[in-house]
Amino acid sequence: MKRAPARGWPSTIIGIVLLALMLFPVYWMVNASLQPAGNTLQGGWFPFHPDLSGYATALRDQGRNLVTSLVVALGSVVLSLAIAAPAAYALAQFPIRGTNLVVFGILMTQMVPSIVVANALYSAYNDLGLLNSYLGLILADSTAGVPFAIIILRSFMQGIPREIIDAARVDGAGRLRVFRSVVLPVSRNALITAAIFTFLFAWSDFLFALTLTTTETVRPITLGIYQYIGAHTNQWNATMATAVLASAPAAALLIVAQRYVTAGATSGAVK
Repeated sequence: MKRAPARGWPSTIIGIVLLALMLFPVYWMVNASLQPAGNTLQGGWFPFHPDLSGYATALRDQGRNLVTSLVVALGSVVLSLAIAAPAAYALAQFPIRGTNLVVFGILMTQMVPSIVVANALYSAYNDLGLLNSYLGLILADSTAGVPFAIIILRSFMQGIPREIIDAARVDGAGRLRVFRSVVLPVSRNALITAAIFTFLFAWSDFLFALTLTTTETVRPITLGIYQYIGAHTNQWNATMATAVLASAPAAALLIVAQRYVTAGATSGAVK
């Protein structure tokens, strides 16, 4: 067997330097969150005497916003997958005329600027009474999650062997039973991938939250951080602590589900 060529020290050093540059903002955010409160950050490069008062303030002021973001993100995941999974299965396995045109239309929706969608939704929500509501934000965030989930799931479901579906049909299973008992379990990696990215879309949303909420009743954490920062803030440690708390769920989710994301994102491209 041929040995893989060894990478030289220059490549390793360059990789470490680039990684450090990319991770430095994250480190500085955590470091700043552990500093005492003040108009400016006067701490050192390492928090030798960490101060957790910023996190106490962040939880007191932004705890409700964190819960709001969690409810909206999970709701968007459930709604997006409930719509995208059967739609992707139909586009992948059923001999429907115009499938390519439908997929092209789904791709086109990804090109529409979010500000255009937000302005259109504001007028509709104002008439329907959906402003400042969890349901309104869930529906708005799903406009980005559903098309992406359909694309991911369809690409994966096209690779499901037809023999598996035909065998289930021969055993007497109907189309709904085949979809629920065969297609969905086989598509686990793609479902997890679509769910994670939909969660991240909703969790990091700022434009819909800014446009479709006008009170403090329903306010996601992204909007909470934005309103936390003023021209003369004296709570930089609390602001950075809020940013850390807002980043932690997404980072933890990606770390836990990394192997599912990798498998779901690449399996559809390998037939």
